[in-house]
Amino acid sequence: MLSCDRKKPSEKDQNDNIQLSETKVYKTIGLIERTDPRMSVLFAQEAKIEVIAEGFEWVEGPVWASELNALLFSDVKENKVYKWTEEDSVSAYLEPSGFTGDSTNSREKGSNGLATDSYGHLVLCQHGDRRIARMLSTLDKPKSTFETIVSEFDGKQLNSPNDLVFDKKGNLYFTDPPYGLSDAMLDDPDKELDFQGVYRLSADERLTLLTQELEYPNGIALSLDNKSLYVSNSQDRKALWMKYPIQESGELGEGIIFYDASTLIGKEAGYPDGIEVDSRGFVYTAGPGGLWVFDSDGVVIGKIRSGDWISNCTFDEKEETLYITADDKLLRVKLKG
Repeated sequence: MLSCDRKKPSEKDQNDNIQLSETKVYKTIGLIERTDPRMSVLFAQEAKIEVIAEGFEWVEGPVWASELNALLFSDVKENKVYKWTEEDSVSAYLEPSGFTGDSTNSREKGSNGLATDSYGHLVLCQHGDRRIARMLSTLDKPKSTFETIVSEFDGKQLNSPNDLVFDKKGNLYFTDPPYGLSDAMLDDPDKELDFQGVYRLSADERLTLLTQELEYPNGIALSLDNKSLYVSNSQDRKALWMKYPIQESGELGEGIIFYDASTLIGKEAGYPDGIEVDSRGFVYTAGPGGLWVFDSDGVVIGKIRSGDWISNCTFDEKEETLYITADDKLLRVKLKG
């Protein structure tokens, strides 16, 4: 996740600026671009991009919490997780979410990617604490008490875990770029590892470095059959998505470039970022100019262009709604049944 610099509001201003809809009639923005007929299989012609909340600092890591019938998402710079429901709109859910100490040099100290494990616990990529952690309390009674799942590789502190995904067997895959460090540069004095990795933490807690070939690994997702791993790389000269075969051992085979968007960097807002795969195998991912939709072979079938720098997306439990985190906004687009 690469966010542009913005003036940081005070906490009071931040809360005052968050705009809700009392009538549940939301303003709409942008357009849905259809470059392949299959886009209309996913989205009706009348589908709109709705702004369901805004006024945040930089939102990321959305996850649908079925137990709450709610969407949870991070505000990375404000060190908070918010909850959104159709009935109650948006409310503060967890603070602090990513840094639990007294001070930090992190430029983006909060949580980023969120997930729920097979036991229903909230699992967070914590930039400020530089770890992946599990919230110890139940989803319906959130508290900022955590246990570390992983924080080191080979005796060295991770950079700042960014995004994560569990496979069907409970193995955890995650990316570890430097965006949570003080300046997000590779020569940051607090950086202990001399690379940025993609990792697999097995269900029996064995940590494996899968690849260090990407300079800024970011979004991550599994194919529908769990046999391939998608990883985005948020780098100017290599702004692309990779697709890796997952071997029986859990290690990765040689990856292929799923799609290269490098020529668009600087021309359209955004980088390859968060990734989600639907129940038909279509790949939804933040990229330059909007949220891209691919088929499993890397063919672009359309884009959701909100006009914002999009960071990530997820679906509700029934896959009836696509939720999108976009700069200071939370968006949604209704999907065809």
